[in-house]
Amino acid sequence: MKVSEIRELSTEEIKTKIVEFKEELFNLSFQKATGVIEKPSRIRDLRHTIARMKTVLREREINE
Repeated sequence: MKVSEIRELSTEEIKTKIVEFKEELFNLSFQKATGVIEKPSRIRDLRHTIARMKTVLREREINE
């Protein structure tokens, strides 16, 4: 997800997406541990997306 797409979401939507992505990240890390992961680069992408979302949330907190 790009930052511009994240900024278009509401704060609540961002928070729910973070939870969803963290669950997916957990499942992927499990797959990695068992050796059945199909796309290992997805782990990195998810971590970056979560960080972007948290950054946007923090910016909104500061601006309020």
